[in-house]
Amino acid sequence: MLSLTFMQLDLNLLTVLDALLEEGSVMGAAERLHLSSPAVSRTLGRLRAVTGDDILVRTGHSMTPTPYAMAVREDVHRLVRQAHEVLSPVRELDLAGLDRTFTIQCHDAATASLVPVLVGRIQQRAPGVQLRVLAENSVDTDDLRHGRVDLELGGARPGLPEFRSEPLGEDRLVVAMRADHPCAGQLDLAAYAAQPHVVISRRGRLTAPIDDMLAAQGLRRRVIAAVATVSTALQIAARGDALVTCTAILGRPLIEAFGLLVRPLPIESPAATINCNWHQRYDSDPAHAWLREQVRASIEEITAC
Repeated sequence: MLSLTFMQLDLNLLTVLDALLEEGSVMGAAERLHLSSPAVSRTLGRLRAVTGDDILVRTGHSMTPTPYAMAVREDVHRLVRQAHEVLSPVRELDLAGLDRTFTIQCHDAATASLVPVLVGRIQQRAPGVQLRVLAENSVDTDDLRHGRVDLELGGARPGLPEFRSEPLGEDRLVVAMRADHPCAGQLDLAAYAAQPHVVISRRGRLTAPIDDMLAAQGLRRRVIAAVATVSTALQIAARGDALVTCTAILGRPLIEAFGLLVRPLPIESPAATINCNWHQRYDSDPAHAWLREQVRASIEEITAC
């Protein structure tokens, strides 16, 4: 008997053996596999050499499986079916039966505005899905790479080719302030620069791109604090004269919750891009693709309001 290691094992041997045992003849197996009869005969010879068994023996005008062949018939059929399932995964998604937990990481403004819409969409369509929402980290992590996070939502885009990024939309910058703020009636660039400011930065930075724009105009603002979340910044604004520069659409629920008003940013500034980031391992995962579709639809819903 020939000896085969696992790495030398040819899956085609099992496929042909399964067809031979199902059809009971070389010709029938050849027709089933769309092969020539000589090709199947050669594979039968290899099977006999590997197993040390005749597999099929002639009895008159037909062929009869050996006791060994009869004993392994169900196992062979099961292995071939399982191999087919592994190599030909089902791409159709059963939303009603989908049982999965997705983890999304985003800043608190996206949590307040996007997540309620997203949870509602998911529960309507796939009630077995759970959503876990994490706050942004103050430092970069490998959570996306190692699968601890399924999606990152925010302004940043990963630079490495193993990550994917899709822009979901844009959000203009506005200035939030308390309703009776001295600048509530009118906010020009000089008044904007003269007021105290709170900067939103997960890394605790006391400057932002807006400061470079002000510097180009010969102006400089006074930053009194840098905080990690939009909600903290808006709480400070609600209690004093500090201004908060934030996104209009994603920040709207928190702005309204603190009873603040918004004014246009008194300087031309690029809109903030809302990016969806994920690892390439999920490119062909139907459930993950569906999640991305729901996030995209949720963003479209809140931006249309």
